[in-house]
Amino acid sequence: MRRLSAIAIFLGMLALAAQAQMPMPKPGPELKKLDYFVGTWNMDDDMKPGPMGPGGKITETEKCEWMDGGFFLVMHGDYKSATMGNGTSIAYMGYNENDKGYTYDSFNTWGEADHAKGQVEGDTWTWGSDEKMGGQTVKTRFVVKIVSPTSYKFNFDMSQDGTNWNTVMDGTATKQK
Repeated sequence: MRRLSAIAIFLGMLALAAQAQMPMPKPGPELKKLDYFVGTWNMDDDMKPGPMGPGGKITETEKCEWMDGGFFLVMHGDYKSATMGNGTSIAYMGYNENDKGYTYDSFNTWGEADHAKGQVEGDTWTWGSDEKMGGQTVKTRFVVKIVSPTSYKFNFDMSQDGTNWNTVMDGTATKQK
């Protein structure tokens, strides 16, 4: 038993020595672009009737803040809908240095788990993914168009072929003061 304790202590000291030699990573400049989303946002969505449900108005409040370390933006959402029910969500946005693209991973009350990759060009963010629906794979995209420092417009589109897109939801977001 003493031998196992001595080995564990040695391995722990070795790990600490290795960690002391490596500087802590720092967030890259790409992550600074996500600063725009920090804060609390009120959203008014218009869900179109279709594969995602009966449609209708959805109101959301989303609180976005940096996770310790500054590598991921954490987004806590609360949404209300008369036709689709109420719920919550949590999402994480970051940047993948290897892929040279943004990442978005979200989970919600309805049991959905979304994983998307994104790019930004000027004032427009575009997030895309492939999703399984009814045994078929469909392409999705979520487009955010920044209107001002405190508001943006968005739309969520779906396509079976990646060419012909149908808007499933659109809306506006306004940052609380």
